[in-house]
Amino acid sequence: MKPALSVLLLTTLIGAAQGLVLALAGVELASWAGAVALPTTFLFAGAVLALLLSAAGLVASFFHLGHPERAWRAAAMWRTSWLSREVIVLPAFMGGTALYGLARWAGHPTALLLVLLAGALALALFVCTGMVYAAVKVIREWASPFTVVNYTAMGAASGLTLATALAAFTALNAPELGVGLGRLALAATLLAAGLRLAAQRRNQRLVPKTTLQTAIGVRHPRIVQKSQGAMGGSFNTREFFHGQGEAFVRRQAVRALLAGWLAPSLMLLPLALGAAALPWVLVAAFVAQCWGLLSERWLFFAQARHPQNLYHSSTA
Repeated sequence: MKPALSVLLLTTLIGAAQGLVLALAGVELASWAGAVALPTTFLFAGAVLALLLSAAGLVASFFHLGHPERAWRAAAMWRTSWLSREVIVLPAFMGGTALYGLARWAGHPTALLLVLLAGALALALFVCTGMVYAAVKVIREWASPFTVVNYTAMGAASGLTLATALAAFTALNAPELGVGLGRLALAATLLAAGLRLAAQRRNQRLVPKTTLQTAIGVRHPRIVQKSQGAMGGSFNTREFFHGQGEAFVRRQAVRALLAGWLAPSLMLLPLALGAAALPWVLVAAFVAQCWGLLSERWLFFAQARHPQNLYHSSTA
């Protein structure tokens, strides 16, 4: 498949926003239980940041539409389409986050209830986004529970890393909050890395159900496709192939590993162990993680094998 930059940005940015809102909900609950003092500035700034990330992702998604003025029609098929459900849940998540931010800014007692609502919508949005791809049965690399789980785990990891960096700037009087968030961010990053490796291991073991022999009903052991029957390219050759060489694919895999998992883990480790951490190092951890996740999402799309490529693979 050909990865679209707008979709890569959408899923990475709103994933971090969803993870950040889940972190805010956790801190609100911990404060309600008396485990930590209420870090009002951190919570309000987190809500604003989550809204900005969601809005940036939403704007990026419009560049993927041939007719943005018709985008509202995507919500009409919510009974049968996970994409429609995603289109509905995303603005609901943003609305819930905005209401929570206002309630926290005003000190209104409904803030806890609103952040729990926004957190529930964040989880629902993870499911909708993941199921957009997991429901495509014909692409076996996507049709797996790993797709939804990995979207959730990677969004939680990046959101918690961002929350850790934000706490370093806004919760100076509560260093224990930064340490706690740093430990959760490190655990989430390692968990997300393990789940992604497990998904890749599963995909590498997949045996194609459709072959050239089954496609044309000929059981000869040697069948070679040499021509697509046209001199120029087509929609199929543009959209179902990423058009990059093996060296580029390997660079994306290395970048995802180093920037997405290893570098953030190393930068979070001192804080998780209770040592002092420079706030800008934590910001760098979040930026590196998002950069790596962009490569990971590129691989997610590029390594999906569509059966139609049996016909076009030798000519694209």
